[in-house]
Amino acid sequence: MGQSKSRGPYAKTAARQADILRAARDSFADRGYAGASLRDIAERAGITHAGLLHHFRTKEDLLAAVLAQRDTEEWQEGEAEVDGRTESLGRYLVDVLLRHQKSPELMRLWLELAATSSRPDHPAHDYFVERYERSRVHLAHAAHEQSAQGKLREGLSPEHAAILFQAVLNGLQMQWLLDPRIDLAESLNAFLGLISAPGER
Repeated sequence: MGQSKSRGPYAKTAARQADILRAARDSFADRGYAGASLRDIAERAGITHAGLLHHFRTKEDLLAAVLAQRDTEEWQEGEAEVDGRTESLGRYLVDVLLRHQKSPELMRLWLELAATSSRPDHPAHDYFVERYERSRVHLAHAAHEQSAQGKLREGLSPEHAAILFQAVLNGLQMQWLLDPRIDLAESLNAFLGLISAPGER
């Protein structure tokens, strides 16, 4: 009985934080990071400004939490669906791009933050540096597997393949936001064909 009671406050806190993160994600998407305010986020979450500050002290803390939540969701999905091969990784990333198309405002926010966080003083700078490094390691590992099997295009190093992969993913999303007629899945698959050994795709 005592154990059940002890869980109550924690469960309530987690639920409240989830509400705040959803509100923050919506506010950032609608207004951009610079235009979003803690008061607007609190109003969207249905709590007072003081109540929000009880969970997150600054907008920077909220930004970090929103980014971490988004990444955690996609990394967990990726680990469950990708078996280390470029083929399965490609299929998963195509699915991710198609899901991102359904929330263009979040896609736009992500790209804006990725660009502005290149400044060392930006609150998300360290986060994006770490995230891109982690992503390159995973992509390079998959490319090494392909190279060992003779499936990576000759002369292309796994490390360069990983860097190009990241550049294409970001670039395709930016171009699609500017011109929604672009077929993201077709374009990504075309790129995968370019980095694969002849006859592998």
